[in-house]
Amino acid sequence: MHPQVQLITSDLFAAVLEQARRSPRRRTNFNFHPGLEDNPHRLLNVMLEGTYIQPHRHLDPPKSETFLVLEGKAVIFLFDDEGRVTHRHTLGPGAEALGIDLAPGVWHSLAVPSAHAICFEVKPGPYTQATDKEFAPWAPREGDPGAAEYLRRLLDSP
Repeated sequence: MHPQVQLITSDLFAAVLEQARRSPRRRTNFNFHPGLEDNPHRLLNVMLEGTYIQPHRHLDPPKSETFLVLEGKAVIFLFDDEGRVTHRHTLGPGAEALGIDLAPGVWHSLAVPSAHAICFEVKPGPYTQATDKEFAPWAPREGDPGAAEYLRRLLDSP
């Protein structure tokens, strides 16, 4: 194998899925980009059913984001500034769409209604934890006791 080539294989999916199963967050990333300063960031985002991703947006600095669901299903929720769901799309093989491309500043969250979802994600770098995401003030934080109920309500909504 060429040292600058990474094949995306079922063995890679299985290895990253096992890492997600061991993670208390019920998800993990596998980065294809070598460093946080790289641009663009390219990664597998592997999520298990029940993981909670607090609604957020990428506004300052503005960053677009693209998700393709390669295996399983994911539901993406888009919100207005008050936290109302404006759109809901099921993504994955055999679903409404395989993926979505989001403009900078769109409030969004993902949920996994299948056992797991393996997504390919692309967004601009560099990554700086303090400014990467603006978390929605109207949604529970990750780890908050109300997060599971909030996630359930999102998935149960039409």
